[in-house]
Amino acid sequence: MHSILVPSVFLLLIAAAIAAPIAFAQVPPSKARCEQLIKYFDYYGQSRGEGVTDGARNMTRIGARIDCDKGHYLEGIAAMEAVLREKRMGVPDPDWGR
Repeated sequence: MHSILVPSVFLLLIAAAIAAPIAFAQVPPSKARCEQLIKYFDYYGQSRGEGVTDGARNMTRIGARIDCDKGHYLEGIAAMEAVLREKRMGVPDPDWGR
């Protein structure tokens, strides 16, 4: 029993060491992430008052949309994450779906 347990634990540790960097790797900026953050803000960031620049009319959001449309995903994502934090909405995980 002992002879099987030691190699098994050793292999498990090696597998964990290989998988850990992959699991914690940062998601590269992409059009999908840009779209996700913009949709999240549009859905949850709307104010119901008159003359308020939240939701789709927010200037930071509009700028992020332009950045994403031009392929500047890193800038668009950074802008959307900043506005979400500023509004205290939290930034959704990349695997978030409505």
